[in-house]
Amino acid sequence: MPQHSQANAPICPACDGFARAAIATGTRHPDGTRVTIAADCRTCHGTGHLPVRRPTATARA
Repeated sequence: MPQHSQANAPICPACDGFARAAIATGTRHPDGTRVTIAADCRTCHGTGHLPVRRPTATARA
């Protein structure tokens, strides 16, 4: 018998759900670790999911 799953929020097509990336700048801290910066996806703003669009009310003529 098939299992029903809950509908999840749609995954962002720009980042495929990997919304934040750590980018090494090439420099190092005094203890030898790399200096990194975090970059968020511009489409989903770092959430990994697209916001749910709500239907808008339209004016009737």
